[in-house]
Formats: sequence, C-alpha cells, structure tokens
Amino acid sequence: MKVVIQRVSQAEVTVKEKSIGNISQGILAFLCVEKDDTQSQADYLADKILNLRIFEDNKSKMNLSVKDINGELLIVSQFTLSGDCTKGRRPSFEKSAEPKEAEGLYEYFIKKLKESNLKVESGIFKAMMDVHLVNDGPVTFILETKNKDK
Repeated sequence: MKVVIQRVSQAEVTVKEKSIGNISQGILAFLCVEKDDTQSQADYLADKILNLRIFEDNKSKMNLSVKDINGELLIVSQFTLSGDCTKGRRPSFEKSAEPKEAEGLYEYFIKKLKESNLKVESGIFKAMMDVHLVNDGPVTFILETKNKDK
C-alpha cells in the first residue's frame, strides 16, 4: 500500500460538481492498494496516520498528531500511485490490485480510521473526482508498506 498524506487547512472532494466529502484542519490522504496488500498493512497505515506528529505545537514544532488536534481526515482512492513510469512513455499499472480487492481494503482502511472517533470523509471508489485542497505548510509525506510484513 502507498499513501500520500497532506496536512491541510481544508479539503474537499467532488463528483460531477457535487460535494462528496469535505474537511477543515486535518489530513488529506490519497490511498493506493497494490497486489497482495493486506488488512494488517492497512492497520499499520491507519495507526501511522493517526499518530504521526505533523501538526505544530505552541513552539512551532511538528509535535502533534491529527488525534492530538482533534483534526479531520479525507481519504481518496488513487490507484495511479502504483504507476510505474520507468519504461516507455505510458505508465504501467501492473502493481495495482484488482478493483474488487482494492475497494475492499480501501473501505477497511476508512473503517479503521473511523474507530478513532475523528471525522473521516471519503471520495467514491473508481469515480472521476475533483479534489480541492489548501495544503498547510506545505506539508506532504509518502508512506509505504512494501517493506512491512504482509
């Protein structure tokens, strides 16, 4: 699994100009499920995102998590994160999980985040979405589980 997270002051996802999910201060996460990814990897990423200290304390140090600030989360499925652009001019998506498998882990990941009792919003799996955001910082991180036990 791969996830790109951005610290945001606000974010919204729309489908056909209709707002599907929106948050204020928190984390926007673009999640990619790859072949052979597991629920334990989703558990790891959910815990990491909820506890990663990327928000500033009163001394302007990144020392607080999204849980510490009672922040919000917006999760968007983005299979293109698995794209391999090393050969040719067209990305290969060979590493991407099959849609049914990916959707199951995407939904599981959202469920795990909701257990935090924070506000968790999401996009629509496989939909063409527009994502609007204000990156706070800017602060962006890439998390992967390829080196974690499957």
